[in-house]
Amino acid sequence: MPLSKHRYIVIEGPIGAGKTSLAKRLAAHLKSALLLEQPADNPFLEKFYGDISRYALPTQLFFLFQRAAQVQELSRPARQPDMFGLTTVSDFLLDKDSLFAQLTLNEAEHRLYRQIYQHLQPQAPAPDLVIYLQAQPQTLISRVQQRGHLFEKNISAEYLLRLADGYTRFFHEYDAAPVLIVNSDNLNFVDNTEDFDLLLQRANAMRGAREYFNRGL
Repeated sequence: MPLSKHRYIVIEGPIGAGKTSLAKRLAAHLKSALLLEQPADNPFLEKFYGDISRYALPTQLFFLFQRAAQVQELSRPARQPDMFGLTTVSDFLLDKDSLFAQLTLNEAEHRLYRQIYQHLQPQAPAPDLVIYLQAQPQTLISRVQQRGHLFEKNISAEYLLRLADGYTRFFHEYDAAPVLIVNSDNLNFVDNTEDFDLLLQRANAMRGAREYFNRGL
């Protein structure tokens, strides 16, 4: 199905994969609504990257409440992706919230997280397409360092490695929507129009529930 026919497109990937930048460019290309995570609003995030075990729970719960509120906005009748022809492009998948919880919380904290999650019962429409950006940990580290966000200054290479592995396992099992898996190591969708056009071509030509896009050097 052509991207212009989709009503809800999600760009996902680990920190530094380029999901927010791609979401912004794709939304501008499609003249669609844009729904973005707001990590800079999380007051615990910078401390979390310096001491994961101490700050994992408040960081995770802040993101959970933030994402739940955003999903509620998306699910309002005037914003539902299947009404009025409105397309929404987002840089996060609500289902992914559990990935971070499993990665960072201890057993007791994870039980509490699950209780709160079940109480909130946040739900989002199933995406028409998920574009999952993969990258080697070295690429992620380089990109995070280059963009220089203050709240990311303490991110460790070990954490990014675990995160990239967690995303791989998550999307290996994910089947709630079609997924275009993109190796973004050698792609620049913001500054290189050719790369962006190639992605559009591959996404528009998708016929199966899971396809791969890999461009070598």
